[in-house]
Amino acid sequence: MEIKDLQKLVHDWILTHGIRYFNVLTNTILLSEEVGEVSRIIARNYGEQSPKKNCKNNENLGEELSDVLFVLICLANQTGINLEESFKKKLKKKKIRDHKRHHDNEKLK
Repeated sequence: MEIKDLQKLVHDWILTHGIRYFNVLTNTILLSEEVGEVSRIIARNYGEQSPKKNCKNNENLGEELSDVLFVLICLANQTGINLEESFKKKLKKKKIRDHKRHHDNEKLK
């Protein structure tokens, strides 16, 4: 599936089930909330933070990453951003800018 297909899928879902997009400010706050949930899972499962006693063991990183993607796509859709084009431009820029940037980094060896 291409990114443009994901953008259409989310747009169609919003119109069918969500009535309308939340405003940009609300979706930006929701994006921050979802990123926080991803961070919590990573900190407890891959980092050094201990889980809380009342914390669910069945937290799903894939589900939370998908929540981030969904809200990110909502923001792109409602602001008229073609994520596929933007991402391709970003990769081209990074290819030029970062081509040899990390090769001499001792921390990565």
